[in-house]
Amino acid sequence: MGVLAVIQVILWLPLAAGLLCFVVPRRAVAILAILGSGIVLGLAIALVASFHTADAGLQHTVSESWIPDLGVRYQLGVDGISLFLILLTALLWAGTTIFSSFRLPDRPRIYFFMLGLGETATLGAFLAQDLLLFVLFFDLMLVPFWFLIGAFGGENRIAATTKMIVYTLVGSLLMLVAAIATAILASDQVGQLSFSLADLRSHTLSTGSQEWIFLFFAAAFLIKMPAVVVHGWLPDAYRAAPLPVLALLAGVLSKVGAYGFLRVALPLYPQATVHYQELILLIGVASILYGSVMAFTQTNVRLIAGYSSIAQLGFITIGIFSLRPDGADGSVLQMVNHGLVVAPIFLIVALLSERSGSEDLSRLGGLAVRAPVLAALFLIVTLATLAMPGSANFMGEFYILIGVFQAKIVYAFVAIVGVALAAFYAIRLFQRTMHNRLAENADSREIALRDAAVLAPLVACIVALALYPGLILSRGQAAVQDKVAAVSSSSRPAAPNAPSVRAESGWTGYAPVRAGGER
Repeated sequence: MGVLAVIQVILWLPLAAGLLCFVVPRRAVAILAILGSGIVLGLAIALVASFHTADAGLQHTVSESWIPDLGVRYQLGVDGISLFLILLTALLWAGTTIFSSFRLPDRPRIYFFMLGLGETATLGAFLAQDLLLFVLFFDLMLVPFWFLIGAFGGENRIAATTKMIVYTLVGSLLMLVAAIATAILASDQVGQLSFSLADLRSHTLSTGSQEWIFLFFAAAFLIKMPAVVVHGWLPDAYRAAPLPVLALLAGVLSKVGAYGFLRVALPLYPQATVHYQELILLIGVASILYGSVMAFTQTNVRLIAGYSSIAQLGFITIGIFSLRPDGADGSVLQMVNHGLVVAPIFLIVALLSERSGSEDLSRLGGLAVRAPVLAALFLIVTLATLAMPGSANFMGEFYILIGVFQAKIVYAFVAIVGVALAAFYAIRLFQRTMHNRLAENADSREIALRDAAVLAPLVACIVALALYPGLILSRGQAAVQDKVAAVSSSSRPAAPNAPSVRAESGWTGYAPVRAGGER
């Protein structure tokens, strides 16, 4: 199978499998969905294996004319930033599809079709190299999750989806306006109307235009993550969503917003990025503190994981807007780390709910009595959540904090508080569910083999990445440097030399040394 065929199959196979669910017998629907997601995962692994590490440019590209009158092209490609996000998407979708098949919902055809549509939309956002195509895939993600929560969710699902739609539609409309304005304003320099990210990057707009357009994109990305101030849809949506759907919402979709900053904001609007650097850093730090405090005060296990995600995405945000290679490297690593950690948490929450009949922390306890394997899996996930030294999460936060220390030291000191708070809410969650006395009417039983077949590979990925975070850092480094350099060379005055931590220390344990601290 050729390279172009592989990238096309990865993108469109989930949707094709979802459509086929409507024509196969009902008993074959889940099997078909699992087969489709499994093939996509296998192709994503092959994509990683064939990736050329030292290349900062796009690989496995597709470029075809789509809407020539509007300058829209069907452009796809992979670089070191999107590579492991594509693999993360394929991995978590395969896991949650299998997990869902064990608890087959009503109307499985619609359910698995929406899962397939959601995977295609998410992969499209990570693969798109045309700005309007990126916006279309970004907006398309909303449709399947609206149905998955609204049709298959729990109590108050209609109100929850309505609030989520209002928030995300506002962000999507702002982003659409910003994308169209970018192409029109740049058309005189480009020579024609074009939405190609490469064309728009090489013909940046004036500072004034960049500033208001950047704010429109930032609003859409921060809502999707979500960040503090624009997170109002999260509590209701997290309470109502089916837990496998919630694993995808928190594990993958939230990363598309952070990815958008690296893919779109930094290279296309460099002056605006610098102008609003402190504003976004302030939002990121506020998200860390607010999410950590709220996670510690909640008793609903869904919301503990949900608010902890706000805190973790705050770390990712400040790493990107440190505008330093180390910080952005750490953010890319942390995007994958967080997805690998938060998805198992929500699947474990589903297992705890089945055993206790509750998701309230005050009504849980003692579930590890006859479930040592489940407790061990949960413990590994917990230690990764609190960024225990030796974990890949620790390395991600370390790189992020190094970058922020070099850029804005005050924000780094404040963000460190979030590291300490994570230990409190993560350990509290594990102890209150696994230990203490067995709650009334709770059933402590070992994890079933079929559920272990889903959770164990995810936990194995957490352990493997802890042993070798360089798998991501080495492949993403060149692309990350390219995006940060777009800001440095275009809009930031020369700064005093601030060598990379790897270059200054000569440490080469996880990525090649940048000789002389060159940026």
